[in-house]
Amino acid sequence: MVAVDIGFKSEGVIPVQQFQNAEGALTVKIGDPVDVYIISLENEMGQLVLSREKAEQKKVWDRVEDIFKENGSITGKVVLKVKGGLQVDIGIPAFLPGSQVDIRPHRSLDKFLGETFEFKVLKITRDKGNIVLSRRAVLMSERDQLRSETLKVLGEGVVMEGVVKNITDY
Repeated sequence: MVAVDIGFKSEGVIPVQQFQNAEGALTVKIGDPVDVYIISLENEMGQLVLSREKAEQKKVWDRVEDIFKENGSITGKVVLKVKGGLQVDIGIPAFLPGSQVDIRPHRSLDKFLGETFEFKVLKITRDKGNIVLSRRAVLMSERDQLRSETLKVLGEGVVMEGVVKNITDY
């Protein structure tokens, strides 16, 4: 257990695992300030019960809600293939439906595993712990922006650079 002073009548306690990295090394030292979430003012031993993980999750939820309200985007890493799509780590787990992975549909979503992308937040249900993301919305927005920039300079006699997409014999 790690004892943390928050200025209450007694120190709070947090399981040491919440202060360890993947290799098991401590990520804090005595005197470091940490954000904590109050779980209980008193347990059976009269101690204040705190959580560092819940404090971090609350900060991420607040950030995701702000991004949703501002119609912004968030960076996340695709970590797992799940029924109907992919799970994305944005600090907390979020769902990316298969239909929102790309502009064009993909049979296999395996190639996206481990990749980091920008996502638009489509839906939030905080009480159910549900966040729905879209990579497709970000790609469509980028494509529309490029299209409008191209249309500004497009005209007869203008030389443009293109990319060959298909070759067929007639």
